[in-house]
Amino acid sequence: MPMAEARRTGASASAGRAQRDYWNEIGRAWARGQRDASWRRCSDAIHERWLGRVAADLQGGRVLKTDLFNEAIGDGFAGWFERRGCRMLACDVAWPTAARAAARHPSIAVVAADVRTLPLAPGAIDAVLSDSTLDHFACGAEIAASLRELRRTLRRGGTLLLTMDNPRNPLIRLRNLCPGFWHRLGIVPYMVGVTCTRRRLEQMLDAAGFEVEASATIMHAPRVAAVWLCRWWARATRRNRPAPWLVASLLAAERLDRLPTRELTGHFVAIRARAR
Repeated sequence: MPMAEARRTGASASAGRAQRDYWNEIGRAWARGQRDASWRRCSDAIHERWLGRVAADLQGGRVLKTDLFNEAIGDGFAGWFERRGCRMLACDVAWPTAARAAARHPSIAVVAADVRTLPLAPGAIDAVLSDSTLDHFACGAEIAASLRELRRTLRRGGTLLLTMDNPRNPLIRLRNLCPGFWHRLGIVPYMVGVTCTRRRLEQMLDAAGFEVEASATIMHAPRVAAVWLCRWWARATRRNRPAPWLVASLLAAERLDRLPTRELTGHFVAIRARAR
């Protein structure tokens, strides 16, 4: 191996280990305190609303989920797919998070793996749900590599359900200008990375071998305020489940996706695509 390539390979492996160590510690810390479990369940409800709109036709098959944070802390999506006869396989780069999710949801087969290098055979998966996983990388090339890997694991005609931070949302734009500052204030609770506009993401999906079938923006309630409200509720009631009125209020805000301003209010770009 040429010296320059060896150095690049070594640097890449070192960066991968550092990322695993970081997310391992985040997973342990959040599991100990059940941090933001109430908010996680609200986020799950918003994502399930979107899934009901774009993926209600999924019946049976193997579904890959690309991280297990929601399943480790909240309820996650195992039940949603199980009700449709699907079998869920899930990966997370942090083994503590994967192990906790497996303990909470025994029906999920879990593996500790990086979404850029999945230990799966080509075409082994019928559908993928990747909810805010690919927006934690340092550069667009890593997003593109992840999309190619997801395409490799999907059978031809398989479904990709993908959400990523929406950079046209002013709050996300402000956050990404100086994420370290907001992290120190506790407003951003963990590492965030680059992301893509809806148009750019559609182009990257096309290059990776996907055909976009539907795209939208979701989570239109101001996230900072919603998270704060969920934390207040959890402290006041000492409960990890949000009140029904709180979930209903956040779901009602999803009606903003009907307005011309939806690209500015939505927290996530949400796409359904088919593997060519």
